[in-house]
Amino acid sequence: MRTIAEINDKISRQSAVVRTVTELKVRVAEVGVTQAAKETDVITTGTFEPMESSGAMINLGHTDPPIKIRKCWLDGVPAYAGFGAVDLYLGATQMVDYTGMGDIPDVEESKERGGGHVIEDLIAGKAIQLRATGQVTDCYPRASFETTITRETINQFYLFNPRNLYQNFIVGVNGGDRPLFTYLGPLQPRLSNAVYSNPGAISPLLNDPDLQLVGIGTQIFLGGAIGYIAWEGTQHFPLQKRLPNRTPVGPAATLALIGDAKQMHPQWVRGCYFKNYGPSLMLGVGVPLPVLNAEVVKRCAVQDKDIVAPVVDFSIPRRVRPTFGLVSYAQLKTGRITIEGKSVRAAPLASLFRSQQVALSLKQWIERGEFMLTEPVATIPTDRSFLPQDRWGSQISLE
Repeated sequence: MRTIAEINDKISRQSAVVRTVTELKVRVAEVGVTQAAKETDVITTGTFEPMESSGAMINLGHTDPPIKIRKCWLDGVPAYAGFGAVDLYLGATQMVDYTGMGDIPDVEESKERGGGHVIEDLIAGKAIQLRATGQVTDCYPRASFETTITRETINQFYLFNPRNLYQNFIVGVNGGDRPLFTYLGPLQPRLSNAVYSNPGAISPLLNDPDLQLVGIGTQIFLGGAIGYIAWEGTQHFPLQKRLPNRTPVGPAATLALIGDAKQMHPQWVRGCYFKNYGPSLMLGVGVPLPVLNAEVVKRCAVQDKDIVAPVVDFSIPRRVRPTFGLVSYAQLKTGRITIEGKSVRAAPLASLFRSQQVALSLKQWIERGEFMLTEPVATIPTDRSFLPQDRWGSQISLE
């Protein structure tokens, strides 16, 4: 048995034994759970995958004369301005809108740009064009404003992501007769490819399936800087069906994350674009799991062959789509799965290499004494159900 305080004491003396979750799984195979638990203090997990429910809070500082911004564009991407006078929220999936912006050098390239790309560029220190219009009032008499901003010329710039770190997800396929363009990327007709997004056995929450080691206030690796778990994530669904090893059989728990974007690195925060679907954000997130007892190691010893995801047919345009059953991550990572007797090529959206690098980077921070573990101030709820909207609403005509 260990406490977080005892582990932190070892971290401060740079004597803690830290293993990435991949290294831990290898060690368990060599010496067993009990011995691996005795000799390990912290296990680091990581993922680098699209997390489209992400965005950045930005405070510009006041102009002279002051402006109460009601509409704003950052490099042509609209930012939400329904807060204080110069507070903005830039969503990662917000699409570019060059209305009234004048000549654009490369329209074809620019139309694939979105909020995630602007966030990446700000983190990288690049200059971003800002255009704003305001609501004229006695205390905010200015009607419009144009300038360029960088991360150094604005006040607060932090990521606040409503839904990250999905605990498992789905595998997308297309049983129809035309290509489909989805949040998993292009799905080719007649079951010609399969796409999955979760990195499987190295993913943070699949190694803490009942959320016993994380909570509100847990310090994490977020975008190459220190971040925190802020709340349960949107669409948090811990009541998902689970296997005997407690891993869910589909999308389950999620977390809301927060962190100072001024300290982040574009290596770990990358804007991306899905053809005919829209922009998103690739994000590196790492979670340290303190080895408080042997049960922690037992859960972290889970293998890809012991975790499954549902194969979902996107050709059916409904909220609940038919599935072709469950497939293990071990099968997915071979590059091919079998659906109704047909061999189908499979590929991940997550970068398995970069996911490993996130866990390794977090391990190195802890070993150098640069990252301490934190006690959660509150637990993440484990009793949330998932409510579909169509139980109360009906379609209406907008004509």
